[in-house]
Amino acid sequence: MSDSEKPAAPPAVEEKKTSTAEVDLTKYKTAAEIVNNVTKKLIELCVEGAKVIDICVEGDKLLEQGTGTVYNKPIKGIKISKGVAFPTCVSVNNTVSHFSPLASDPQSSQVLAKDDVVKLHLGAHIDGFAAVSAETLVVGASAENPVTGRRADVIKAAWTAAEIAMRTVKVGNKNWAVTEAVGKVTTAWDCKPVEGMLSCQQTQNVIDGKKRIILNPSETQKRDFEAATFAEGEVYGVDILVSSGEDGKARVEESRTTLYQRDSTVTYQLKMKTSRTVLSEVQKKAGAFPFNIRTLGDEKRARMGLQEAVQHSLVKPYDVVYTPASTFVAAFHFTIALLPGGPSMITLPPIWYKPELVKTEKELEDEELKALLARNLRESKKSKKKKAAKEGVEAADDANEA
Repeated sequence: MSDSEKPAAPPAVEEKKTSTAEVDLTKYKTAAEIVNNVTKKLIELCVEGAKVIDICVEGDKLLEQGTGTVYNKPIKGIKISKGVAFPTCVSVNNTVSHFSPLASDPQSSQVLAKDDVVKLHLGAHIDGFAAVSAETLVVGASAENPVTGRRADVIKAAWTAAEIAMRTVKVGNKNWAVTEAVGKVTTAWDCKPVEGMLSCQQTQNVIDGKKRIILNPSETQKRDFEAATFAEGEVYGVDILVSSGEDGKARVEESRTTLYQRDSTVTYQLKMKTSRTVLSEVQKKAGAFPFNIRTLGDEKRARMGLQEAVQHSLVKPYDVVYTPASTFVAAFHFTIALLPGGPSMITLPPIWYKPELVKTEKELEDEELKALLARNLRESKKSKKKKAAKEGVEAADDANEA
């Protein structure tokens, strides 16, 4: 090589850029870890004599603390929003959901009793990417003193239905497939999904997207509900609520609503100054996510301001509903992403639920559902190749026959 010749420069190593989808998934999963850690602490608090309101307040405090420790570096000078995506609710026995009382509410004195069926429901978000989770436990139960009877039936039915739903929310399937599968599963334990309960697609700052799944729909809901097909890249919050009652019907009773959510698709110029002030506070503190009146400071002013906002659909209430007094409701809520490689759970498995804690004499007998339950959530590469090869052979055979 002459002195004038220069050695060729080594090829430039391309810096691997993290895709937006990967960044978003990391935010979802960070929120899920926070929710999981808070749920662990709340389960420890669910003991005989514990006040429901104290557990709700502690849950929200821990969610704020948890999200406060992550993603604190501004991006391009803009702070990342984060916080509570679903306020902590503690719904007991036949209370279906959304129970999170204020100190002024008559039911704020409610305490947990031995054998109470308790549903914990909470969520956190990072930059608008929300992980919402719910699970069910029974106060005082242990491996030595397991849950039995109708309590065990409803919890086993709900968890099995959740596992089936995880495997049915997949690319190409329709929302009605989940409705049907969950309904079939629960009948094995003589239970019913709670009528009309919804699960929704999620996107940034949206936990109640357009694509939805309905449980145990009424005839009117069956007729009017929109069919949807699950697609790659989508995220869903799936809410499985099951009642030990005959028909799964629920109704609003005496509890005051404390959870609300701003509907950003609706615009209306509020007349009252109090209403405008309250709505501005909601926007600042909760953004697009559900909130508890507790976070708005002056409860009397907040209730007055929200009244006009609810009348004109700027804010929607999350009513507390109940099944009949002699029944129990169990719930499991999970957040799942439909990735190119297959479905991926964002939220973590339930902490309290273990087969040895729930003893029921009934079992799932439907062979098709049992086979689905035995499958991994994601197919391995090996089984995908086998399936593709088998389909290729079948196609070739069909071509030869033709």
